[in-house]
Amino acid sequence: MRHRVAGRTLGRPTGHRISLYRNLTRDLIIREAIVTTEAKAKEARSFAEKMITLGKNGSLASRRRALSFISDKDAITKVFDVLSERYEERQGGYTRITKLGPRKGDAAPMVRLELV
Repeated sequence: MRHRVAGRTLGRPTGHRISLYRNLTRDLIIREAIVTTEAKAKEARSFAEKMITLGKNGSLASRRRALSFISDKDAITKVFDVLSERYEERQGGYTRITKLGPRKGDAAPMVRLELV
């Protein structure tokens, strides 16, 4: 039984799933909007919001924690310089999920995940 087990496995091994989350989060930060499936977007949203919260803190320890999750220095620089200033007054909820409808091939529910 799955009682109190958090997160989605998305039918992938752990290493592949973590890599997927890192890539989705990096792409969302750099492009500020991505189109993906609903389940992936809901999982990636939490990681992206945690990265922005670390950016708002701005300490060296926060930067190192963010770099340990996303190894792309350009994305981390954007989080700590651009996004932290943009969301300075906002207390959370930095992302928005907009439903787009089913994917043509397999009818998977597609969404647009974007920064507010």
